[in-house]
Amino acid sequence: MIEYRHFVNTDPPHILRLWHECQLGRGAATGLRCDEFDELVFAQTYFDPAGLILAIADSKIVGFVHAGFGANEDRSWLSDEQGVICAIMVHPSMRNQGIGRELMRRGEAYLRERGSKTIYAGPAEPRDPFYSGIYGGSQSAGFLHSDPAAEPFLTKLGYEATEEHIVFQRGLGVGSADPVGVRLVNVRRTTRLTVLNQEPKSLWWQTRYGRLDAMHLALIPRTGGAPLARVSVVGLDRYVDAWQTRGIGLMSLYVTEANRKKGYGQALLVEVCRRVRDDMVQLAEAHASKADAGAIAVLESAGFRAIDSGRVYRRHDA
Repeated sequence: MIEYRHFVNTDPPHILRLWHECQLGRGAATGLRCDEFDELVFAQTYFDPAGLILAIADSKIVGFVHAGFGANEDRSWLSDEQGVICAIMVHPSMRNQGIGRELMRRGEAYLRERGSKTIYAGPAEPRDPFYSGIYGGSQSAGFLHSDPAAEPFLTKLGYEATEEHIVFQRGLGVGSADPVGVRLVNVRRTTRLTVLNQEPKSLWWQTRYGRLDAMHLALIPRTGGAPLARVSVVGLDRYVDAWQTRGIGLMSLYVTEANRKKGYGQALLVEVCRRVRDDMVQLAEAHASKADAGAIAVLESAGFRAIDSGRVYRRHDA
């Protein structure tokens, strides 16, 4: 008989064991220590034990659902109106017994009781309170296609995809070549890469990417002046075991409006890849919304190629 209960403080090692046994695909970090998992999930300031519901069989955790909330408008706290199923998993040996369906029902009930008017499945900005840095890669991107059990399960429950994010990667190891071109050469001649001072970030950013090894880089004119383009870089060391290589994530790429379509975004990405290659980083990853043709074009121009994608789902009746 399956029993269901909320999280208690002795659960983390057993939840981590289940995480590894569920084989979540290339986008899930493996070989995690309990303290790493704890830092990015249970130690979050807004973690609510009532939102993490466990399935128990013979005194062993065989599944769980983790429900949470998106950020409010100024990213200073949660918005209870936007509920999200951040994780749902059942041990492979216990699937097709209705456990996942019951966990989802209980997770959805928790969100509705807290006031959620819309329920999503799959964490992605700005509805990604947990698992940044250990699922999705450089950013949360919903549930990944490389996580094979997710989409069929959610579709059967009446969820439909509402947004899609493409995962891009670029190898930086021996033999990798940087893009070339006249415009790229000209941009390099007139700009330089610099580290930006840490700007005050919202609580939402601090609770997720602030817990990772992050820095902010920009292209500025060699003659001085304001940044022409900037990007944030996060360490992906927790994926070394899964990917067998050291990687970094690139996120929040921004080119000032007056300088768009002039090659600055491409040049910034290429220069960052050159910089981290010197630090023995062999892989760079970045995400882009499938609807953002401009971001996709910039990533491809900098040598990135699509290797996966993720979807955020929403219930038909929610």
